[in-house]
Amino acid sequence: MAGTLGGPRVLLRRLREVMAEPVSAQERLDKIVVLIAANMVAEVCSVYVLRVDSTLELYATEGLKREAVHQTVLRQDEGLVGLVASEANPVNLSEAQTHPAFAFRPETGEEIYHSFLGVPILRAGNTLGVLVVQNRARRTYSEEEEEALQTTAMVLAEMIASGELSSIAKPGAEPAIKPRLHLTGSALSEGIALGHVVLHEPRVTIKNVIADDVQKELKRLDEAVEALRADLDLMLERRDVADGGEHRDVLDAYRGFANDAGWTRRLREAVSTGLTAEAGVERVQSDTRARMLRVTDPYLRERLHDLDDLANRLMRQLMGQDHAPPREQLPDNAIVVARAMGPAALLDYDRRKLRGLVLEEGGPTSHVAIVARALGIAAVGEIDNISGLVETGDSIIVDGSTGEMHLRPPGDIEIAYGERVKLRARRQAQYRALRDRPSVTKDGQEVALMINAGLLVDLPHIAETGAGGIGLFRTELQFMIATEMPRISEQLSLYRSVLDAAGDRPVTFRTLDVGGDKILPYMRAEPEENPALGWRAIRLGLDRPGLMRSQIRALLQAAAGRELRVMFPMIATCAEFDEAKGMIERELTALRRRRHKLPDRVEVGAMVEVPSLLFQLDSLLSRVDFLSVGSNDLVQFLFAADRGNKRVADRFDPLSAPVLRALMAIIDRGRAAGKPVALCGELASKPIGALALVALGFRSLSLTPSALGGVKAMLLELDAKKAEALIRPLIENPPQDGTIRERLEQFAAAEGLQL
Repeated sequence: MAGTLGGPRVLLRRLREVMAEPVSAQERLDKIVVLIAANMVAEVCSVYVLRVDSTLELYATEGLKREAVHQTVLRQDEGLVGLVASEANPVNLSEAQTHPAFAFRPETGEEIYHSFLGVPILRAGNTLGVLVVQNRARRTYSEEEEEALQTTAMVLAEMIASGELSSIAKPGAEPAIKPRLHLTGSALSEGIALGHVVLHEPRVTIKNVIADDVQKELKRLDEAVEALRADLDLMLERRDVADGGEHRDVLDAYRGFANDAGWTRRLREAVSTGLTAEAGVERVQSDTRARMLRVTDPYLRERLHDLDDLANRLMRQLMGQDHAPPREQLPDNAIVVARAMGPAALLDYDRRKLRGLVLEEGGPTSHVAIVARALGIAAVGEIDNISGLVETGDSIIVDGSTGEMHLRPPGDIEIAYGERVKLRARRQAQYRALRDRPSVTKDGQEVALMINAGLLVDLPHIAETGAGGIGLFRTELQFMIATEMPRISEQLSLYRSVLDAAGDRPVTFRTLDVGGDKILPYMRAEPEENPALGWRAIRLGLDRPGLMRSQIRALLQAAAGRELRVMFPMIATCAEFDEAKGMIERELTALRRRRHKLPDRVEVGAMVEVPSLLFQLDSLLSRVDFLSVGSNDLVQFLFAADRGNKRVADRFDPLSAPVLRALMAIIDRGRAAGKPVALCGELASKPIGALALVALGFRSLSLTPSALGGVKAMLLELDAKKAEALIRPLIENPPQDGTIRERLEQFAAAEGLQL
């Protein structure tokens, strides 16, 4: 056997004829293995299909015993076939039976065959089965034969993916073209959503796999690659990209891949075997994706995303499809699935139909998660490879409370979650009934419950929740969703709308908190080894006084005739606060000179999130009108644990003694100085966290709007003095593991508090 008879092109043409015949699925598959065996001059050709129970079933064979078809079933880690499936790589052996993974199945009669070539049947990098050829003679198959078999496997992948084989499958053992999956990631936004998948970046569906004219397809490929390179060059020359930043880095990576000779050579080789240009791109990218999904190096995984995006761009170029998916054609109960997404992209979707969000990237404190909570949609992040596992229209359940996601769920799971949705709706109705009740504990302690906001879509939540005001307005979100720096007039308009919506309720504006992980698309990014500890927030504002002064001017003018509360983020020294407050005083002086109407009162505060402030509290409190604790960053910095890194984000408990001791020091010093102290981090949005904070003495909390009802219900039943008597001794003498969470849960259970 020196090679294939007629080559892969002849085989593909014959396969196309078989695919067009009006025969049953089994007959078609039987004809296909005969054709492959003849073309490969192989004595055996077998097709194994991956089933929903994660086993591999022999679906057709030429050369092995016919009675083994649909009877031989292998585990996914069993035998050489299992090795091919699990590794998603070809296995080429001259003596199969001496390989450690070889598993003898007597019913097949394969003991007389020695050489073995198996290739995975792949689609979008996911394994659908294994295609095998065998011979009695001991020999190693050539690279050309291996390539031919991989090309043929792509045709089988389309046949399996079409669902045609489901008609000959046993119930419960259908092909795993769309397996049911239960995956767990990070909870981003509470709520439960049942709906259907909408891919943020839809994959191209290839309808024609086999080429009529290979030379014509090679020409199409070359022209599309050149057009792609030209498009990337144009994008890199655009003003909003040319100055640098994250966007330019991504496009530079794309251009590097697009000009890589090895990548284009592999594309041409795939098309030369008889595939259409778009099928050749899909073939190369599917093989690459299958291999790279099995590596753990985060840099290589990131490069996989770049290659995926580039391959999709090239396939759209070949098929004349627009790169941007239509946002307006959402189905009802849409659940968007994406690798990553910025806050502006999420806001583009029709909020009346959008129910949920699933991301491969993005943690609970990411910007898109903040927007998801503002929109009130369930969201889950850090679900590995989810955009490669789903198809548009798939049924899906997203549990934003636990971080779980069910893809193509069975009926009983759908019913169970449907009941949970009804229960949640009843509970939300109970919370709405509490909207107008004062937020006062059972023993008469008043606790102001405010909401966190940052966008116009947040403003209706003030009235809906009965909140006492806005305890944290994130002014940077306006900058992050814009394509260019917002003008002073645009900032003024937003701030005035916020104050109008709040009425006589207080609003605390946080000045621009960008830098670090919050890169503005139109701002030049400075490379930093530790961006969370770098040039961000107040540091950037003080170094760019023009930017900060324009924001302060807009705030002062928007609050004319009203009270204005402004706080500065990431203050690390009293000197930084003095410098920032000096800017407000200079802007007030400038407005007086121009005879502008001024705010009736301006209160200036600082966020306590940098641990150095814990040792400057008395000095700081003599300068500020109020303090607000940013528990997210404070916990991150106390434990030196990046909250965006899932390996360490949950390593330390915010309800542990070190954190609670720091919070107790802040509230005690604030009381002694007669200055109000609030907390506006995620800790306040959990009933158990709010319980701990009220027990410490906090009487102003700012939380996610969707969390306000549950926290308020708990507070109305809480005896704050009892809670304080419990927690303070625990902080002084904490349990051995350092966490106080379990004791608080026991207290809540004994008091009948709903957490």
